[in-house]
Amino acid sequence: MSQAVSSISSNAGYARNTRDSRYSMDARVTMNARNTRVSRRGATMPGTVDRTGLDRVIAVINGKGGVGKTTIAANVAGLLAKSGYRVLAVDMDPQGNLGLDLGYSGGERDDDGQSLATALTFRGGNVEVARGIRENLDVMVGGSELHHAQAALAANNRKRDDPREALASLLAPIAADYDLILIDCPPGGDALQQAAITAARWAIVPAKVDAGSERGLREVADRLEAVLDLNPDLDLLGVALFAVDTSATRVQHEARNMIAESVGDPDVLFRATIRHSSAVAQAVRTRGLLVHELEDEVRAAPPWWKIRRGEATDGAGGPRTATSVADDFHALTMEIVERLSAGEQEEVSA
Repeated sequence: MSQAVSSISSNAGYARNTRDSRYSMDARVTMNARNTRVSRRGATMPGTVDRTGLDRVIAVINGKGGVGKTTIAANVAGLLAKSGYRVLAVDMDPQGNLGLDLGYSGGERDDDGQSLATALTFRGGNVEVARGIRENLDVMVGGSELHHAQAALAANNRKRDDPREALASLLAPIAADYDLILIDCPPGGDALQQAAITAARWAIVPAKVDAGSERGLREVADRLEAVLDLNPDLDLLGVALFAVDTSATRVQHEARNMIAESVGDPDVLFRATIRHSSAVAQAVRTRGLLVHELEDEVRAAPPWWKIRRGEATDGAGGPRTATSVADDFHALTMEIVERLSAGEQEEVSA
């Protein structure tokens, strides 16, 4: 496949942290000089945006809905922020589901994407960033107003200000304020997707273990290829399997082989997978919690036998599978950090 789907392999094996150091990401991403970035093609970076500050922008993308894009973006962002990274999450989806996962949907911080849509449409001005959604975590809020931005970007055929650079031009002035920026891409809307991946250095592709995964990966590869003229450094960080039935080991093995053959690199798949749990998915969306936050509530709840004896009252609690799903997200987040670190070290030594 094209350079857009070549993988940066992780150089370090994943070792699960103890509970006491759960939120300490040992493989900290090393800081690179941000003023020396050039295209791997050996030419000065194209386009009108200075991209030297966008080397830690990650787009979470797939052309299909329901494959875990928002869930992965929200939970990885939350875990990184919990471990001390300064993180910006950008909701480029008109559905605005990032607000459900992070608990601000419908509140005073939720402008339904109006500020972001206006800035994308008119290519300028300050985007209102919702600060402190979690400690170390800020958000550019999305929502239905982005439909207007999608239409405006799709209709914009100006040669000088390429609409694909709309998001990059908004992120470039503020990127230095953050250690990592994660973009939750919409499942459709070519103009919004193109703006997202033109702003990104890396792409993460969530995929389910089903027959549509191979077709979805081909579509993503085509979308990444379509912006390489403006963003030749764009690369695939990895494919993350989502909503996996942990008991269906044969199906998972076949899916891994299929994806590896489709992409041409077995290392493209993250080792960590996110298991399926309807109870956890429902609980986190209902309460506006991330999975590790739900796990904390589950652990703090009194045991059932104390409640039955009348020795304690039933608190919020939650499904016991929250711990296993939280472990999955922690493993995936660690792998993402490892691959980023390996990719940056590779660029430094090149």
